[in-house]
Amino acid sequence: MDVETFRRLLTEPGQALLTEIAQRAGVESDHALGSRLRTVHDGDFVAAAVTQNHLRGLARTKFGDDATRMYFTHDALEQATRASVATHRARTLRSLGADAVVDLGCGIGSDLIAFARAGIAVRGVDIDPVRVEIARANLAALGLPGTVEVGDATAATVAEDEVAFFDPARRTARGRVFRLDGLTPPWDLVAQRLTGRAVAKVMPGIGHDDIGDGVRAEWVSERGKLVECCLWGAGFTHPDADTRVATVLPSGATMSGGERAGSDGADSDEAGPVGRYLFEPDDAVIRAGLVAHLAERIDGWLPDRHIAYITTDEPADTPFARGYLVLDELPYRTKQLRTALQDLDIGTVTVKKRGVQVVPEDLIAKLRLTGSRSALIVLTRVAGAGRAFLVEPLARP
Repeated sequence: MDVETFRRLLTEPGQALLTEIAQRAGVESDHALGSRLRTVHDGDFVAAAVTQNHLRGLARTKFGDDATRMYFTHDALEQATRASVATHRARTLRSLGADAVVDLGCGIGSDLIAFARAGIAVRGVDIDPVRVEIARANLAALGLPGTVEVGDATAATVAEDEVAFFDPARRTARGRVFRLDGLTPPWDLVAQRLTGRAVAKVMPGIGHDDIGDGVRAEWVSERGKLVECCLWGAGFTHPDADTRVATVLPSGATMSGGERAGSDGADSDEAGPVGRYLFEPDDAVIRAGLVAHLAERIDGWLPDRHIAYITTDEPADTPFARGYLVLDELPYRTKQLRTALQDLDIGTVTVKKRGVQVVPEDLIAKLRLTGSRSALIVLTRVAGAGRAFLVEPLARP
């Protein structure tokens, strides 16, 4: 889709076409609907409108009801920050005293929307003219103020009162990028800006050693799924001095730790046998290196110093981990495990594993269970040795 075709969608005939497609989708087949509309409108115009209707349906998982008024491209929607995460970031930025932000590589404006709703003056810059038009249209459709301009993020100026925000593109013509040196705008530019008042959304797999001095790294998960790492520049004054943070949404609960946080999230000097309860930390906690820190908070310990499980003797309500009641320990070897599960009349088993060389699907096939009950088992290491536990999920707090 080019700029002119997109602009046609914003006209009265374009809006009428979008409305008709939304109303008739599912009533007429795609082929019949497209064929009928092409007798009235040119093919490119119809294709653009049909694509928008399809993308709006996909976008509901990220933007909720707002999606029905917004505009997208396939690639931009895939990279766009989901509304709940963008809202959390915008509120945090506002609480740090930001009054204005420039989004250097704003895409279709998903973060601009959240910043504007938080009461921050917004300006967007993107090198793609189509995305610039879409970002403008999205702000207008939602009744939000802001300006968006075509420009190169590497050459854009940042006013003294503006916070620079980056969401570097992590896709090229060859596919997804997993290395910092493959980002656009370049990581060197982002890292330099992070020495001051800047914010960057990066891949959650970023290494701790790649994070600059004084930069606060916040790993964010939504409903248990790790979605991003947000880097807060060294120029901000934070309520605490901790530089590693885990945030879980939708609750918004946040846990932080200092430079001592472990880089792999699990290392601890203390370990012991499995107690009555077993906790599986949220991935944000693991990536932030705060597993041992969480164990302290819930009066627990690690069964193995290098594996991200926590165990306790007392129940603990925490939004930062999924809890399980340990019903029994089972044999670890497959043959003996099968016998034990047969004795319990288990026919369906779910296997969770961490720190052991086991493929759950292969193990389930080898067990050949025929009982009438279902069970959940955890395979892990305790003090370096493989162990198996029969567990029951606790109610979420």
